[in-house]
Amino acid sequence: MRSDALKKRAPIRSLLHATGLARSEMAKPFIGLASSFTDLVPGHVDMRSLERVIEKGIHAGGGVSFTFGLPAICDGIAMGHHGMHYSLPSRELIADEIETMAQAHQLDGLVLLTACDKITPGMLMAAARLNIPCIVVTAGPMLAGCYKMTRLDLVHDTFEAEAAYHQGKLSKKELESLTLNACPGAGACAGMFTANTMACATEALGMSLPYCGTSLAVSSKKKMIAYESGKQIVELVKKNVLPRKIMNLNAFLNAIRLDMSLGGSTNAVLHLTAIAHEAGFKLPVELFDKISKETPHIASIRPGGDHFMEDLDHAGGVPAALHTLGRMIVNNPTVSGLTIKQIAAAGEVFDKNIIRPLNNPYHKQGSLAILKGNLAPEGSVVKQTAVSAKMMKHVGPAKVFDSEDAAQRAINAGKIKPGDVVVIRYEGPKGGPGMREMLYPTSAIAGMGLSESVALITDGRFSGGTRGPCIGHVSPEAAEGGPIAAVKDGDIIEIDIPNRRLHVRLTNTEMAQRLAHWKEPKPKFATGWLSRYQRMVTSASTGAVLK
Repeated sequence: MRSDALKKRAPIRSLLHATGLARSEMAKPFIGLASSFTDLVPGHVDMRSLERVIEKGIHAGGGVSFTFGLPAICDGIAMGHHGMHYSLPSRELIADEIETMAQAHQLDGLVLLTACDKITPGMLMAAARLNIPCIVVTAGPMLAGCYKMTRLDLVHDTFEAEAAYHQGKLSKKELESLTLNACPGAGACAGMFTANTMACATEALGMSLPYCGTSLAVSSKKKMIAYESGKQIVELVKKNVLPRKIMNLNAFLNAIRLDMSLGGSTNAVLHLTAIAHEAGFKLPVELFDKISKETPHIASIRPGGDHFMEDLDHAGGVPAALHTLGRMIVNNPTVSGLTIKQIAAAGEVFDKNIIRPLNNPYHKQGSLAILKGNLAPEGSVVKQTAVSAKMMKHVGPAKVFDSEDAAQRAINAGKIKPGDVVVIRYEGPKGGPGMREMLYPTSAIAGMGLSESVALITDGRFSGGTRGPCIGHVSPEAAEGGPIAAVKDGDIIEIDIPNRRLHVRLTNTEMAQRLAHWKEPKPKFATGWLSRYQRMVTSASTGAVLK
């Protein structure tokens, strides 16, 4: 075992005994429990109970558990202010910290306890990088909120509701009532936003046990899965089942296909690409588009639909969705010991409206579309299943802003009119830095009733809760001198989602002349680790990984 490097040395044994480790446990596998518990994040506040049952599982399986902590950022809490610069970069920190702890202490295996947006991909990146036995426990979705017998979620009923309040469409009392009831307790926000997208993708990758991705945070079902995960990691260590044996190309094909079928977040493109990078191969953005075109959208969950994660779980969870996809799933091993095909075969759909059959999908294509053109030569991404039929094609004048904050001020001031295309730039991985999510401006547009007439494009990114014609990850970004840096107010922008086109009506000569006068902006951070991040981060089209 890797931990033999510790156990054979008397001084190290003495230090381990100082932690309370008994001599009888010294011969057992040393299992790290990487926990992202924090009191600050709803998706993570209930992890102390999960830590306990995972520890029980590890010890029941014949291992010894060692818990260590990791940071967790709630994108909702970090949204719309300085804090959002840190969200995407925290993914790299999490991967680095897990690598550091596992290597410094020569742990034999890891249980990765996670929930929210950047924590799950950061942990999977570490698993792929380290390539020691690992199993992921995602802490689970939040229950839907409820007010006046209507179910609620964070995005529609707080972010968009706040915009409606400022428009005079909602009373202060109603807004406060929604605020109190939209998030009823522990768990990742109740729609198919980024946290739950990545939880489901983790299950499809084969890195968590069946039903883990959708089982609710407050359920005994989640605790049972956590316990079995603790036991299973010891088996994975004994059998030397390594992440790269599981997270191969087939696993990523399955994860992308599941994501497209469930209506997952645009952030899945960034994260799956980054995880694959750590596993040693590339996922071109074109692959996401190819799979989306051939994968029906079979589950309509918020923000694009009216169902919630609890509905998906009750309808059969990820195994039921895999069962429905059938031959579209590629066989591959999983941490459970079963193949993904065996899991899919055992899956059962309990509600064919929540998980529809392939011959009766919500949409003929999957959730995401990759658009290219002279405005995004390396690509951009939109959640097409959350765009109305009316806005699948749109032509309009640009309203250009060099930051999210400037755009938000203009939206709040009523300066955005029907037909406009809001352009927010210098918010990419480098220019942001950190590629801030744009949930406030997108929610304001939706809450003001403009999502049927106004589009938004950015080199930044969106929350998984964003709906409407919002196109992100425009690459190359403005801070790298990409074409989006050349756009001016009034330029006519053409958006054609069915034909995957994002174009500004400028000739090649006009574009070149404008970019010839472009000057690289001064970095926004001169100190701190974000100053290093903005120098090292790569394009969104390559997952915004570090050089």
